[in-house]
Amino acid sequence: MRVGVLTGGGDCPGLNAVIRGIVRKGVQEYGYEFTGYRDGWRGPLEGDTVRLDIPAVRGILPRGGTVLGSSRTNPLKAEDGVRRIKENLAKHEVEALIAIGGEDTLGVAARLSGEYGIRCVGVPKTIDNDLSATDYTFGFDTAVGIATEAIDRLHTTAESHMRVLVVEVMGRHAGWIALHSGLAGGANVILIPEQRFDLEQVCAWVTSRFRASYAPIVVVAEGAMPRDGDMVLKDGTLDSFGHVRLSGVGEWLAKEIEKRTGKEARTTVLGHVQRGGTPSAFDRWLATRFGLHAIEAVRDGDYGKMVALRGTDIVRVPIADATAKLKTVDPALYEEVGVFFG
Repeated sequence: MRVGVLTGGGDCPGLNAVIRGIVRKGVQEYGYEFTGYRDGWRGPLEGDTVRLDIPAVRGILPRGGTVLGSSRTNPLKAEDGVRRIKENLAKHEVEALIAIGGEDTLGVAARLSGEYGIRCVGVPKTIDNDLSATDYTFGFDTAVGIATEAIDRLHTTAESHMRVLVVEVMGRHAGWIALHSGLAGGANVILIPEQRFDLEQVCAWVTSRFRASYAPIVVVAEGAMPRDGDMVLKDGTLDSFGHVRLSGVGEWLAKEIEKRTGKEARTTVLGHVQRGGTPSAFDRWLATRFGLHAIEAVRDGDYGKMVALRGTDIVRVPIADATAKLKTVDPALYEEVGVFFG
């Protein structure tokens, strides 16, 4: 049996660990052969492949990014996209496809499996941790670690100059990275997309911090919005899945804080540094287990399913369930950390 593997959407620490787990178990225990598709859904759409065997995955466990490449290609919007994918899978004698990705990549896999009979198994990947049906996605732990280290470093420079430092982190429409890194890094204000923020309250927290002779750190998720206003964007262009490119709220917020409080404010946008570099030990562990269980699902013929973490167990859930809605921060959890604001 030959199995195809692709990695779609934004790159993410741990992708290579998944690929390695799939190939090692598939070859050693089941005798499968593997075809890697380059650059996400563009690979099966255009027939762009690379051979995957045990020598090809040797040494990739600690590497960031993906050896297969990635893209935000949406094959369902391409002319004759489904037909072209089917023809290329048949041409390469690929009988099943493992799609490693987030909401968009797995959304395509769900439709290809459910509507068009292409045998797909999904693996959840996103630093945003916003996929339903799994407790955690790999890549999230690494992103939180990077953001927390940055916040730790920013405390000292903020104190040296007694200025406000606003740290913008990724997460799109979910505040998991902001919440975890802000709490771990000792931020004085954490703003997330799930809770519109009151700018006057933010300024009050900032002023309170200065009264205590400390310089405040404000962590804001890129999708956070003021109570009286719309999402702040630098660029209104859309990707192939119709998503707007986020970023800009950090810079806007720093200017507003400085104007309203009279205190100097600067912005640090962590951006893609959160995606890069070597994955954490937890992400390597989780990604490897996802890979092992994904190839088991292929062996069992359990298609249309995604592997997921529940507690410490890896389970299988319908891909459609995982992509039906975003997993967002519970208001009670956000309220819990509010004791540290100001």
